[in-house]
Amino acid sequence: MHRKLKWFSVTTTIIMLGVLLGGALVTKTDSGMGCGRSWPLCNGEWLPKEITSELIIELAHRLVSGSAAIFVLTLAIWSWKAIGHKKETKTLAILSITFLMLQALIGAAAVLWPQSKFVLALHFGISLISFAAVFLLTLLIFEVDQKFDTNNLVIDKRMKRHIIGVTIYSYAVVYTGALVRHTDASLVCRDWPMCINGSFSLPNNMYEWIQMGHRLAAGIIFLWIGYIMIISMKHYKHQKVMYWGWIIAFIIVTLQVTAGAIVVITSLNIYFALAHALFISFLFGLLSYFLMLLTRNNHINAEESVDHSSSTKVKSSEAIIH
Repeated sequence: MHRKLKWFSVTTTIIMLGVLLGGALVTKTDSGMGCGRSWPLCNGEWLPKEITSELIIELAHRLVSGSAAIFVLTLAIWSWKAIGHKKETKTLAILSITFLMLQALIGAAAVLWPQSKFVLALHFGISLISFAAVFLLTLLIFEVDQKFDTNNLVIDKRMKRHIIGVTIYSYAVVYTGALVRHTDASLVCRDWPMCINGSFSLPNNMYEWIQMGHRLAAGIIFLWIGYIMIISMKHYKHQKVMYWGWIIAFIIVTLQVTAGAIVVITSLNIYFALAHALFISFLFGLLSYFLMLLTRNNHINAEESVDHSSSTKVKSSEAIIH
């Protein structure tokens, strides 16, 4: 069922990953002005005459982003018609289109007019929300929930707080990482985990504060997800989606932190820099999935509460009659 839609959703998810990695590559290679202050044309031309590596990277990113817009729009409409009966479908379809368009507008504005680096750092995070929406649509299309029987998932209040908290916090980690790239603070601290010569001294300037602030944020989310994984292994052994989901989340965040350390140690190796962006994209997608399950779980708990209240009233009525 929906075989063609499944393949199309996977393709769209991969293209969205290409948008995220392409944006990271543009920033890492300082190729944002590869086409000059011209958009959608490149240096005011459809076919630029002077070809540079920066131009190729920037133009390729624009082409991938343009293709993503077509694919995401098509996926949103197709999934709306095919699986619109699933309550999350329409919301995810709207989110995927809205944030992709917003990402494109911010990207265009960054080319046409000078922007604050703190504003530019939002670009990756906005694309990430669109990617997460597309990723969740793909999971719905593949009916992953039915395979894990998530409709009967029971999540306690402590786990709910952790899911909401760590998902919101992960977005803050993403922003600090993007800010490191946009402020050229990636190599301001050439040691790891401390800034200079393993000393515990406070940062000396704004760039060191940004770099070390991101490292601190990354360290906190690493420990936080590790703690949640321990909770899930103790209390969710019989609920596979939570048990294995948090194990996978911890593996991803470990890879993400490791890639970030290697980026510093290797003086900004581009492959590890892209892997760093890739792992955080996967992590945010997985956390978004937990968040979607949480909203469904709240719906189930509400229904159970209503059923329990109704049965209590019936029993009370019977007791009065007798």
